[in-house]
Amino acid sequence: MANAKDVGDWIGTSYHSLYNFSPDVRPIPLEIHLHSFDINHVSSRLLAMAKPAFNAIIGHSPNKPAIVFVPSRKQAQLTAIDLITYAGAAGGDACRFLNTELDTMTAVLDTIKEPALAQTLARGVGFLHSGLPKSDRERVRALYKDGILGVLVCPPDFCWNLPGPAHLIIVMDTVYYEGREHRFIDYPITDIMQMVGMACRPLLDESGKCVLLCHTPKKEYLKRLLHDPLPVESHLDHFLHDHLNAEIVTKTIENKQDAVDYLTWTFYYRRLTQNPNYYNLQGSSHRHLSDHLSELIETTISDLEESKCVTVEDDMDLAPLNLGMIASYYYIQYTTVELFASSLTAKTKIKGLIEILSAASEFSKLPIRQTAEISQMKRLIQHLPQPLPESANFNESSTKAIILIQSHCSRQPLPTDLTADLKFILKDSLKLVQSLVDVISSQGWLRPALAAMELSQMIVQGLWDRDSPLLQIPHFTDEIVNRCRMNNPPVESVFDVLEIDDDIRETLLQMTSEKLSDVAVFCNSYPNVEISYETSFEKEITAGSGGTVIVQVQREIDDDEMDTDISSIGRVICPRYPFDRTEGWWLILGDSNANTLLSIKRLVLGKNAKAKLEFSVPEDPGDYTLTLYLMCDSYLGCDQEYEIEMCVVPDNDEDEEEDENDN
Repeated sequence: MANAKDVGDWIGTSYHSLYNFSPDVRPIPLEIHLHSFDINHVSSRLLAMAKPAFNAIIGHSPNKPAIVFVPSRKQAQLTAIDLITYAGAAGGDACRFLNTELDTMTAVLDTIKEPALAQTLARGVGFLHSGLPKSDRERVRALYKDGILGVLVCPPDFCWNLPGPAHLIIVMDTVYYEGREHRFIDYPITDIMQMVGMACRPLLDESGKCVLLCHTPKKEYLKRLLHDPLPVESHLDHFLHDHLNAEIVTKTIENKQDAVDYLTWTFYYRRLTQNPNYYNLQGSSHRHLSDHLSELIETTISDLEESKCVTVEDDMDLAPLNLGMIASYYYIQYTTVELFASSLTAKTKIKGLIEILSAASEFSKLPIRQTAEISQMKRLIQHLPQPLPESANFNESSTKAIILIQSHCSRQPLPTDLTADLKFILKDSLKLVQSLVDVISSQGWLRPALAAMELSQMIVQGLWDRDSPLLQIPHFTDEIVNRCRMNNPPVESVFDVLEIDDDIRETLLQMTSEKLSDVAVFCNSYPNVEISYETSFEKEITAGSGGTVIVQVQREIDDDEMDTDISSIGRVICPRYPFDRTEGWWLILGDSNANTLLSIKRLVLGKNAKAKLEFSVPEDPGDYTLTLYLMCDSYLGCDQEYEIEMCVVPDNDEDEEEDENDN
């Protein structure tokens, strides 16, 4: 690290406690060989690198493990085939990289689903990429870890999750294709350092070896990167909007001067004077620094004010607005909450909510791969119930997110790499949906809020809102659901499954005992909730006054579950959602006829909970039918609603005042 002293001073480390090592200090010595290729076309350059890569393995690590990093998953397979081809053509043993008898590999090869992988594994060369089935990836990892494979080929993103180090590391080119930008870009510096560092096997080797094959213009850059210490720079200015918004919400920053003072405590401030060109400073004097910070704060605050996250009073004082509080509470980007506020309307339905959710800035980093993935997505949309918007572009992450969310709710099978992308989407989806509910609630819209809550249920269970709630139950299929509906009386809910006789249940489900056990676990975990409520009015209430509904929510628990740990209550069983989940609830009071949301509360329900819903009574006298909703965020079919009759009468005091004024 070139600026270790700056980092140490910033974190408060004393000089005697600060240790900084040069890039050459490693557990064992590392030999680095750089070979450049003066070929501009990337595919042609990779083709030219194949034979030198094979020669490097034979020359530097003929009997020890080697890992080859290539730019893409397609290239991983091609390079593995090239290596076994060169091995067979070299006049020696075609299985020279296989560290066991071929006969012992037969049983293993029979379990491999990818034909090309089985072909290369038989010669001692394995390859890994995200498009392989999970079982194949685990098998290749185990074979390499056990020392059976002599060579492993993989893309650069696998450098952080390899089954083990190697004696020799070969990096074939240092650029990869970025689908969003439609161009080749350099590997991140951290990835290159990690790849090179994998050539390290203490106690097994006296030294490690690394061969970098690169484009000629990159050679000097890579040489400095590997042998010279690098400075650590701050990127706070790229993410300053969300940081400032959070600090304004917590009142750490209350005016623009506080914001400038806040920056002076950051590592960003320390590096401004040390490397002004990196941060686009015009000079390193105190005046230049002060002007730069003031301009940065003004620009950031102006953006936050324009997005309605903060308000500026007297051109100095700062105060948070509702959108800023929502962004800070759910830890989402200010651009996302601004998009939500500007896109939602009182008539937004689930289709529109999915499109708005998919456009969130959090999904902008979804990888857009080359032509093969786009053709996969085009095949998927033929089986989806909701058409894509007219402006959909397959090279945009928002379009990909729409397709994957719909595929998830339709339970469409996905290729391995799209499954990984779906997991990335699902990780942030629920907090984004909850923020959608908050944005809608602040506008006072009832039907869009209920639709957003149903969307949360759909994402957790991988179903559409119109699907049968029975499909949430493990191992239930459309065929089983149809049999349940044809039963007399029909079985249409999870509670019905619990109530029918055992012999009828076995006849309808036709499952093994293991599957029936899974069904029983789900049904017993399915929430059975009862509601009681009291209002602050009998029936009549004065116009313009305040009303209150006190709600008591009670979970019904069987006698054998009374001693269950409270932390285990509410744990959601959701095979389609890849993360642990605890159920949450919304209590909503609204007027469905006027599409008005009067009050909302978020509940975490253990054995029981109590909530107080306060609302403003309408100004217009008349009869109103309010609806009290209890909505779950994780299960379909357990929502409840109750009607509350309310008669709004005129305010007599106001009428008397008006009469006096008339007289």
